[in-house]
Amino acid sequence: MLYLTRKIGDSVVINGDIEVTVVEVRGRSVRLGFTFPPEATVLRREIFDRVEAENRAAADAGRALLESLDDQE
Repeated sequence: MLYLTRKIGDSVVINGDIEVTVVEVRGRSVRLGFTFPPEATVLRREIFDRVEAENRAAADAGRALLESLDDQE
């Protein structure tokens, strides 16, 4: 993991087309602004993890269904 110290108004650029700017610091909370191409997907970590878990569950259910159909033949 990369750790950086930035001040309000400072930015970092990722892959040449994603910019993250420190917009506000209030106590222990930091507000970030993001500029990114329209084809990029941005999700909060907890949402990303939930989507990944649901995708794995769906893939496992599909695999189990296919295996049960193969067993019936």
